[in-house]
Amino acid sequence: MTLDSAWERFLVAARGGTPDRVPVALIVDSPWLPGYAGMNMLDFFLYPDRWLAAYLDIIARFPEVVWVPGFWVEYGMANEPSAFGAPILWRHDAPPAMRHLALPPEQWADLPHPDPETDGLMPLVLRRLENLEHGGGLPEPHRIRMVAARGPLALATHVLGTTEFLEATAAEPEAVAAALDIFTDTVIAFLRAQLDRLREPVGILMLDDIPGLLSPRAFNRVALPYLQRIFDAFDGLLRLYHNDTPCAHLLPHLGQLHCEVLNFSHEMPIGEVKAALGPRIALMGNVPPLSLMVRGTPHEVEEAARACIAEGGPDGLILSAGGGVSPGTPAEHIDALVRAAQG
Repeated sequence: MTLDSAWERFLVAARGGTPDRVPVALIVDSPWLPGYAGMNMLDFFLYPDRWLAAYLDIIARFPEVVWVPGFWVEYGMANEPSAFGAPILWRHDAPPAMRHLALPPEQWADLPHPDPETDGLMPLVLRRLENLEHGGGLPEPHRIRMVAARGPLALATHVLGTTEFLEATAAEPEAVAAALDIFTDTVIAFLRAQLDRLREPVGILMLDDIPGLLSPRAFNRVALPYLQRIFDAFDGLLRLYHNDTPCAHLLPHLGQLHCEVLNFSHEMPIGEVKAALGPRIALMGNVPPLSLMVRGTPHEVEEAARACIAEGGPDGLILSAGGGVSPGTPAEHIDALVRAAQG
């Protein structure tokens, strides 16, 4: 496997090591990239050549940055929920939104068990990956290194409704467990199907902010077993967990997760997170994605990035935003992250 220097640094830090300099990695998808590329949101999803050109452009423009997961074939939040029949609201200027299903908890055990090869938008994702990796769509020497999926609780809220699901965690624990078993199996199957299409995979990205809304006791009961089941299914690969809900109350419990990297909220001081989690989990953060990465100045971004390195580095640190890249983030602010990482 041939990796460029940015990916080599990323993987060294992700495994707790100290690369020659702090790597920079950013989670990017449809909230940011179409606007940066000057594209209509629907065109971004509809025209694979324009979608690919947008990704190739940012790789060329920012060679020191690892884009996570990179060449992300996604339709906003709709990939997995669409397989359960959740309606999709398409928009010209924002990623698609989901309308949850009006299902009472007593029906949650009867949710379908989707097949990623046939159900919802997942087959379109898989076919795009095939064309990119094996059909000549992805120019050499590029590879898709990581695949991504929403986590089981995020999927539950998109399909069943956030309020409905969270209330049920206390009032209908058996229904919640039944639903989460199905959603967890779906996440694992979808990630495996994506990995099967890649030539040189290195890891997975799972995104699930909903566990951050739970109490420590509820997290251990409702979230931890299902997150662990997913991470354990991909032992041997790099496992990156994104949860940018402020959840300092869960830090002792997040340290139990069987993942290598945590991308977390900018509202949680990186030094405190490092002290709580220890050296086993690398940190990916932690510059504020909206107040600084969008609304700040390049100097302010660079100063915040240097502070993150001083508090959270140098070992096991991947410099990033405290969450995904927000709409409207200018190129100059990404350049500022790179300057800070270069010393």
